[in-house]
Amino acid sequence: MHGMSRPSGYRRGVPSADADLGPQDLDAPARTVRREPTRRSPEHAEPSRFLPHVQGLRAIAVLFVVLYHFWPARLPGGYVGVDIFFVISGYLITAHLMREMVATGSIRLGQFWARRARRLLPASLLVLLFCALAAMSPYLTPTSALPDEVQEIVASTFYVENWFLALNSADYLNHSGDPTTVQHYWSLSLEEQFYVMWPLILLLAAWIAVKYFRGDRRRAVLIAIGAVTAASFLFCVVFTLTNPAPAYFVTFGRMWQFGVGALVALIPALRVRNPLLSFVLGWGGILVLLYTAFRFDGQTPFPGYAAALPTIGAAAVIAASNTERWWQPTRILAVRPMRFTGDISYSLYLWHWPLIVIAPSVPFWGLTIYHRVALLGICFVLAWLTKRFVEDPARQWKALTSRPARLSLWASLAAMLLVAGTAGAAWAVNAPAYRDGVQALAQLREDPPDCFGAAAVLEDGCAGTDFGDTILPAPGFAGVDRPADSQCFVQLNDARPVSCDFGSDDPAAPTVALIGDSHAFQLLTTFQRMAQDNGWHLVTYFKGACPWNDTPLSTPGAFGDACTQWRSGVTAALDDRDIDAVFTAAIATTPYASAGYDSSYAAAVAGYRDAWGRMLDRGIPVVTVVDNPVWETDPNKCLRTRDESQCDGARSAVLVAEDPLREAATGLDGVTLLDFTDVFCDDTTCFPVVGGANLYRDQDHLTVTFADSLAPQYTRAIQDALAARAP
Repeated sequence: MHGMSRPSGYRRGVPSADADLGPQDLDAPARTVRREPTRRSPEHAEPSRFLPHVQGLRAIAVLFVVLYHFWPARLPGGYVGVDIFFVISGYLITAHLMREMVATGSIRLGQFWARRARRLLPASLLVLLFCALAAMSPYLTPTSALPDEVQEIVASTFYVENWFLALNSADYLNHSGDPTTVQHYWSLSLEEQFYVMWPLILLLAAWIAVKYFRGDRRRAVLIAIGAVTAASFLFCVVFTLTNPAPAYFVTFGRMWQFGVGALVALIPALRVRNPLLSFVLGWGGILVLLYTAFRFDGQTPFPGYAAALPTIGAAAVIAASNTERWWQPTRILAVRPMRFTGDISYSLYLWHWPLIVIAPSVPFWGLTIYHRVALLGICFVLAWLTKRFVEDPARQWKALTSRPARLSLWASLAAMLLVAGTAGAAWAVNAPAYRDGVQALAQLREDPPDCFGAAAVLEDGCAGTDFGDTILPAPGFAGVDRPADSQCFVQLNDARPVSCDFGSDDPAAPTVALIGDSHAFQLLTTFQRMAQDNGWHLVTYFKGACPWNDTPLSTPGAFGDACTQWRSGVTAALDDRDIDAVFTAAIATTPYASAGYDSSYAAAVAGYRDAWGRMLDRGIPVVTVVDNPVWETDPNKCLRTRDESQCDGARSAVLVAEDPLREAATGLDGVTLLDFTDVFCDDTTCFPVVGGANLYRDQDHLTVTFADSLAPQYTRAIQDALAARAP
């Protein structure tokens, strides 16, 4: 839900080709630089000075990301580790390229890209190969996830994963959909694109300097980087406000963060050696990073202007250069554990996310705190092994380093094709099962078994029906059992009151409005069928994480504002339509502002009543439903490998005890409250399977199949409401 830069290749005191470069290499006048014979690689043209505190900064970045993925509620802004690494990359790569340009007058692109390939691809492709092999196993990868898994492995292999996610509008911070094992490769893809574009920008600036400005390459490069940085930041802010989902992944929206690191590398005044200023700057930067890690969350408009905080914080830490006393941040960040974590940060980042995704599907592996800590330890071990036996040997392999750069590039392409071919094989092996699953799901929706799903609890004559081990849809295929009309569902900062119309076109048909967040949207397919069968006209208004409620969300910034604007737009749209009944649903865990009430709960109750009151004042009845349980993780991960009875959840852990929607509806004339809690749970336990039906497609959204089994109760409630309104 967050990526990173590659770590330094420094090992045993020897810096790699892309290790931290000493600022003095850039500040020295060109006439003092001793040129090496052309037979030597430009990466060795000048000695470089390793900066241990940057390695410690890498450790902070990778720990932010990893801990965020393991415990998102504890470190909700840990995704800013990505931004830290972008700044580090901009600093290191620009310093390296500029040093080469000063020493040789140019940049040997082939050698630069070949070094990047040898440095990054072996570990990256190893993990991608592991993910492709895992995709072949229905025990490790649900069949329903196979198409996305294969596509994203291929996209990650060729370093375009960020564009794949941008074009598919993945909401990384709010975890919409089911993330694949390789979703974290978006940042690696963005960095590879940076490695391609950045030296070209520097070369173009140097060429312009030589041709038009008397050869002042440094000034030309500074102007070019400054212009790119400013334009990219402006684009990032505007695009985040207007289209936040793709804005997180788009390359140009992140270039300014590399540019900030580059400016620290190129401008001597930005590298502070004064003891007091270095102390204040370094520790101030660290405090800023800690603030963002703990105070930012999935609702923070990001990257946008908010990304300036972690970016500036990281730049401040790099710029703090004084190392004279132990209390300087440069010395604290250079302690052995931090340097070790920085050394393995690249491999640690590569391994941790696939293991998090796959672990819950492994037989006998649980999700307790002990399992998570053990998994974190496994990630560190795998990262160290990969660093020791893959990263370092591949970077120094003489068969490639002693030969022309094009050999490294062709070898890289061959390895990438091998990984992509393995992903294709995973699809070929499982494609028949996927097609069978699609067909079985369609058949199940059309002709469910008797006493299936909620009917096993609610219908007379169904008590005691035993479905044995039957779970429909199968746990490996529940993820696709969702409404199809995603164009009716707006998300993030989109405030448009988008409406969709279904059912009867007869002007005399009663109009039923279905309004709410994703827990209302999960009922769409069921309500489409109900409208068709009963001769209703169905109109819908959905916005993710934004219930139909007049109380503002406690979420600050653009998302909360968009929710308020969407509600106003829906109110205006409803005022202009003839509505005969309204059905609304909402997740019970929505964060509301207290809005002058004693508690956010009381404010939420009042907000529901205010929103519904406008309908009730017009004589329009409202039907609503108590929310379903919300699980910590998708129950299907458990159901794929364990007995159904082992996947139950404690009622106290998964069911919100006080749903404000229930309180708002109780005793309010004109409002019908449906409560299916006894279908989901008994007095102590909630179940992932009821009457042979698989209830959930993820941790809190119902399958369409199960929602269909509640259709008789939904239909009866709406029919009664329409009858009560009839003159």
